[in-house]
Amino acid sequence: MRICILRFGIQLKPEAAMKILYRVTLTQEEMVTLTEILNKGKHSTQKRKRAQALLHAHNGWKDQQIMAAVGLRRSSVEGLRKRFVEDGFETVLHGKPKQARRPALDGRAEAKLVALACSPKPEGHARWTIRLLRDRLVAELELDDVSHETVRQTLKKMKLSLGNERNSASRRKATPTSPPTWRTSSTSMNARMTRTDR
Repeated sequence: MRICILRFGIQLKPEAAMKILYRVTLTQEEMVTLTEILNKGKHSTQKRKRAQALLHAHNGWKDQQIMAAVGLRRSSVEGLRKRFVEDGFETVLHGKPKQARRPALDGRAEAKLVALACSPKPEGHARWTIRLLRDRLVAELELDDVSHETVRQTLKKMKLSLGNERNSASRRKATPTSPPTWRTSSTSMNARMTRTDR
């Protein structure tokens, strides 16, 4: 076990030498909410552990005790205290609200991409490529950089295929499904014939 030696020769464990920077102080209403999570309804294991850890921290338990009782790592307990103080009770309990991702290409950009892909092949090239389309789209619409993967996914979503005989985009043709082929074995046929001959 490591020990921390201070100036005056007093030996303390590292956790005793460190100050608790983030103190958890719950309101009566928050304690009721946490107790209900532990005793009523169906909640995820992670949420129940956070509720237990917050209650223990409020009651003055050290991080080491919370870790042993709840089954969390030290970094999780320290992070829980920090988030409680900085972000508040609701954020600790439910997590930060997820921001909706803005689509990489809006409707106008998608329409322009389809128009470009269906236009005649660019001069000096045998056909449109995804990178050529991306470069032309960025230049014409003055967009921030768009990845070639975004262009590929958009064409796939629109069911467009590059490089047909006209060297421009075309609708993908549905692949015909062939009926299953039945295979017969000559040995099994011979066996059947010999049985019927008898």
